[in-house]
Amino acid sequence: MYTGFAEVYDELMADVKYEEWADFYAKMMAAFGIRTGKICECACGTGSLTIPLQKRGFHVTGVDMSQDMLWRAAQKARDAGAAIPFVRQDMRKLHLHRPMDAVLATCDGVNYLLTDEDLLAFFHSAYNALRPGGGLFFDVSTPYKLKNALGNQIICDDTENITYLWQNTFSEKNQQVDMHLCIFVKQEDGLYKRIDEEQKQHAHEAKHLMDLMHQAGFDRTMVFGNRRMEQPRENEQRWHFAAVRRLDPDGTEGRQ
Repeated sequence: MYTGFAEVYDELMADVKYEEWADFYAKMMAAFGIRTGKICECACGTGSLTIPLQKRGFHVTGVDMSQDMLWRAAQKARDAGAAIPFVRQDMRKLHLHRPMDAVLATCDGVNYLLTDEDLLAFFHSAYNALRPGGGLFFDVSTPYKLKNALGNQIICDDTENITYLWQNTFSEKNQQVDMHLCIFVKQEDGLYKRIDEEQKQHAHEAKHLMDLMHQAGFDRTMVFGNRRMEQPRENEQRWHFAAVRRLDPDGTEGRQ
């Protein structure tokens, strides 16, 4: 739930180019006819992508399971002059007041769904949250990345205020990477606060994800390479997915 992790998340992610991510997601949505409107961003974290999307003309609702992440997101949005509602919800059980034009899950949000049951719950939830013709857009770290770039690695860094040790173990049996982070944060008195964080990500295959989206009712499912509106290359480290809530032949909303 990122209770302690939330206070250092932005500093650890400082090298992520969120403006470029926002540009790409805006481009991808536009390719499916969504150039403005209402967006639900699932697993929004501290709002680092939510705020740039809002500034590009979308009306965004940020959803996350971590109250600490959402509190920081609300503070950042207020400082940026952006009126964004942030809501504590499980992305597998979305309950929104009005239909969305798009549902997003960015920055590995879907990798944290470890089972087919969880994936289908999210896809059904997103489907029901969308207007007819609305789109689902998300990205995942690829199996290649989780196995070869993150799995069975120890990553260390030491900055002026934060030192961390990040140990990962990839399980071929479970097709998931277990991540253990030990973070030391310098306090005002010069002492260090220790934060321990454990996470798991699943190595989802692209075809399987698209099959489950079809099962949930989505149409026009597509997969793209890392921030490119092109087919993925070999050994791609990130895939982006898009799908549309289909209409019934009579033009009604389709199944619920």
